[in-house]
Amino acid sequence: MVTTEEILRMVRERRIRKITGPDLHCANWEIEGALRMLFNILDPEVAKDPQNLIVYGGRGQAARNWESLEAIVETLLEMEPDETLLVQSGKPVAVFKTSVWAPRVLLVYSHLVPKWATWEYFLELSQKGLIMFGQMTAGGWAYIGHQGIIQGTYQTFLLAAQKAGFGEDLRGRLVVSAGLGEMGGAQPLACVMAGGVGLFAEVRKEAIQRCIEHKYLMEWTEDLDEAIEMVKNALRDKEPLSVAWLGNAVELYEELVKRGITPDILTDQTAAHDPLYGYYPVGLSREEADRLREEDPKKYMELANKSFIRHVRAMNKLMKRGAVTFEYGNALRMRAHEAGLPREEAFAFPGFVHAYIRPLFIEGRCPFRWASLVGDPEDIHKIDDLILREFKHDKLTVSWIQKAREYIPFQGLPARVCWMSYKDQARLAKRVWEMVRKGELSGPIWFGRDHLSGGSVASPTRETEGMKDGSDAIADWPLLSALLLACSGATWVALGAGGGVGVGLSVHAGYGLVVDGSDLSKEKLMRVLTNDPRMSVVRHADAGYEKAIEIAKKEKIWIPMIKETWPHRKRLPQS
Repeated sequence: MVTTEEILRMVRERRIRKITGPDLHCANWEIEGALRMLFNILDPEVAKDPQNLIVYGGRGQAARNWESLEAIVETLLEMEPDETLLVQSGKPVAVFKTSVWAPRVLLVYSHLVPKWATWEYFLELSQKGLIMFGQMTAGGWAYIGHQGIIQGTYQTFLLAAQKAGFGEDLRGRLVVSAGLGEMGGAQPLACVMAGGVGLFAEVRKEAIQRCIEHKYLMEWTEDLDEAIEMVKNALRDKEPLSVAWLGNAVELYEELVKRGITPDILTDQTAAHDPLYGYYPVGLSREEADRLREEDPKKYMELANKSFIRHVRAMNKLMKRGAVTFEYGNALRMRAHEAGLPREEAFAFPGFVHAYIRPLFIEGRCPFRWASLVGDPEDIHKIDDLILREFKHDKLTVSWIQKAREYIPFQGLPARVCWMSYKDQARLAKRVWEMVRKGELSGPIWFGRDHLSGGSVASPTRETEGMKDGSDAIADWPLLSALLLACSGATWVALGAGGGVGVGLSVHAGYGLVVDGSDLSKEKLMRVLTNDPRMSVVRHADAGYEKAIEIAKKEKIWIPMIKETWPHRKRLPQS
């Protein structure tokens, strides 16, 4: 078992590892849970570049610098159960006496006043040590590796296949994409789970090797002819296969155009949202690009802008030939448009939420996730069994859990993601609470979700693209979400900006919730896991989506402007 001294030594020696076992190092499991999730996202098995505190997505950090991280850890180890730590862009700034119902940590990161919310100004402040980019779940201490995004990717591929008339899965179909980083690395396995054949471009050999090691990718090669031959054979035999090609996405797409090879599904997960640190321009080797980024960032951006235009134009050509094409939320279309591509060309294909995922958001299904804080895989398997036994009414969830058990390896603390309904999230958490209480699990469980959610994000080129009432850019909703989470009893609440798409382009909120078997944790989980998914229903009901309005009326989700949702009218005269 790790000791408090060893925890401090890990930080001071800059070699973070996940914390496991039943021993407490903090005042209670709520604070301990925050500490363990922070260490988990910086474990080398999970994080992209732990030495620089980068978790995923170009430069999404867990803390601003090592001095800030050390202060955060020391503070968590010293805090009392009725105190709240405030973290401003990865730097701990104060601890206040609040209450046992208040969050133990409030994290806000990457926000700039809108007029100044540009990458250029953000970089100036970042270089002065005043701010950090927290992505979505890095700065919010909720990242769980590839496994956190994989159901969303799998579900998107299936929905794309069904909408295109391919059938119920991707058997015998070719998926082409690029970017095998911490988010995009889920694509190969998601494709195989859906029965398809995938070809993926990636310029970083270590990213490919990481996917191989984590069993998210089957094959890779530096020879494009060999890669194409492998996928052709798999398509002929209708055998699921994933192949990575070590090369640039633009070169892959343009070569497919040249050879007359049209994918069935085409998307992209290069880190275009962070053009300087996440994207590799076509025409440069990996080594040349890394050197140019440091020596002449202005020139690097000029080349990146030219590359964005070629990137989208190649995808448009494949789309016109019949490829079902969509952006997977990486701001590629926006970057191409900002670089000079006319809007009608840049946005010729839709984003994945607008095209496929919004119906799930409308009914309150969001990427709900949980992890064993003591690090016992059997705890996750027991929760799997519980779902398969007691949630048979939800065929989507049961099917997913069966697939996840078969295919998905754990990274860091054992964890699971599941897009459960707005009712079943609270039902499951209550049953898990009972299992913790009775000692049927090895220890407390953490619940959370991706910031990619229907009620907690404003992102006009991703989660809120094409809203029915035109409210794409209204950012009140994630602010309301964060405030509601704090009032409902979340263990920690995170309010970020720019995640997924870049500075100035999104605002998003998320949470962490520790279930330790206490009466108080039960009260908190019932409020948080009822209120949070209902926000997704409310957001879409307010935007005029009929399905969301129907759910709100049926479930009496109290929306003052929809009188049929009022649970009572005892105090007002009846008309």
